[in-house]
Amino acid sequence: MRLEAITWERLTDALAERLVAMPAKDGSPWLRVALDGAPAASPGELAARLAEALRLRGRAVHKAGTFGFLRPASLRLEYGREDPDAYHDEWFDRQALWREVFQPLEPGGTGRVLPDLWDPVADRATRSAYVQLPPGGVLLLHGPLLLGHWFPFDLSVHLKLSPGALARRTPEGERWTLPAFARYEAETRPEEAADVVVRADDPRRPAWSGPL
Repeated sequence: MRLEAITWERLTDALAERLVAMPAKDGSPWLRVALDGAPAASPGELAARLAEALRLRGRAVHKAGTFGFLRPASLRLEYGREDPDAYHDEWFDRQALWREVFQPLEPGGTGRVLPDLWDPVADRATRSAYVQLPPGGVLLLHGPLLLGHWFPFDLSVHLKLSPGALARRTPEGERWTLPAFARYEAETRPEEAADVVVRADDPRRPAWSGPL
């Protein structure tokens, strides 16, 4: 894949302009956007930039992170605290994401979404109040391993790190997750699955797959 140099500002503006102009693929009054990437790629930072750009364009935004939808420790850590296959398969409560985030944003849905479900530090439900996303609003879901689960994204962005950059930028205590991301690359092939690919090896000099 050929990638072009771009700034974060130009990238954010291009994504925001595309979202303002596009309809949902299934006719829903809401758009659903994936900002997919390992924690080392900081997908939450791009989500924050894009949320601000969309709000400046008059769009309501709900920004959610997958780490707010972890499964309980008894399930997440069943095979130990550092099992990469469990991280890939079991850590994130994708059924809860379907139920609490995506189903309310389907055609005919209520727009009433849950911002998070589980506090991994306290290992208990967050009890957060539901949020009403008005018609025309945009869901920005950010986090790792988002693609390949049939989530109904209208636009998906994959933040790509080379294996070397991923290893360098992943904290020592989290490097046990690296095989999970290698498996994701091999099985899901996010570069092919995503609508937009952003290479973020050097966080000061991103590159992307080109105009939408």
